[in-house]
Amino acid sequence: MVKRTSFEHDDCPIARSLDAIGDWWSMLIIREALFGVSRFGEFQKRLGLAKNILAVRLRALVDQGILKTAPASDGSAYQEYLLTPKGRGVFPILVALRQWSEEFDEHPEEIASILVDKEKGRPVRKLELYSQDGRLLGAGDTALKPRTAVKQNRRVRA
Repeated sequence: MVKRTSFEHDDCPIARSLDAIGDWWSMLIIREALFGVSRFGEFQKRLGLAKNILAVRLRALVDQGILKTAPASDGSAYQEYLLTPKGRGVFPILVALRQWSEEFDEHPEEIASILVDKEKGRPVRKLELYSQDGRLLGAGDTALKPRTAVKQNRRVRA
């Protein structure tokens, strides 16, 4: 088995984020948890992944503080996996991935659902990035600036 490189202490926040949630199974587990799935068997049934892989991913998400375990809400002997605030914070990332796919997928007609506002039933607007003063920003309108507390001999990356 090849040991995966860890980016846990990398100076890049994107690398650190990917270290915590970067594999597709973890992202899909979080997606299902956002839809209310909380039991091991439910995750396994909805995602169709092997139990051993699911167990490893769930444990990693708990270790990362993205999920927490709790006794089953129905009083049974099972445990549930519940999103923490850190886990719920993944929601905009999943929306961004979804919207990117809806825009650039070669077969968007095969996408089975659209994301809508529950209250109004209307599609959610595309995520946008704004400056502090309210200007819409694109990649060319941003730059990376070193933090003063970070050692100056490190490279600054996204």
